[in-house]
Amino acid sequence: MALLAGVAWTLPNSLLGVLAGLACVPWGARPEWRRRDLALGFRCMPRIGSGGALTLGNVILYSCEQLDTPCFTYAHRAGHRQEPCISLADHERAHVFQYMVLGPLFLPLYAACGGISAGNRFEQAADRYALQRSGWWPWPAT
Repeated sequence: MALLAGVAWTLPNSLLGVLAGLACVPWGARPEWRRRDLALGFRCMPRIGSGGALTLGNVILYSCEQLDTPCFTYAHRAGHRQEPCISLADHERAHVFQYMVLGPLFLPLYAACGGISAGNRFEQAADRYALQRSGWWPWPAT
């Protein structure tokens, strides 16, 4: 029940992702259901950058052929610390979970926390989840 509620709550975000993915099909984007990630994926998305990804609700848009590809954490890329490579799929799955809890509030909160940056608590939580398979929530428990 909670799973269905989360999918419904973030549906406006997911619709944006579906529209973006479908708009890029003529340029090579290919849809696939990603059961483990609870998301519809669009692989080979143009204009996301080499090896990049963007999650909108239960939709993951990514430029590579396979989402299960290694990548560096935001902190590693920013030079803050040395960390092992993580799975891009695990990182993006954390964002799917975040969207399912926050729904339409996700995008404004994400922007308020600094947008695409190593200092953004949403990105830090997604990296933590990809490293440890836990801790995808962006605020510490009290």
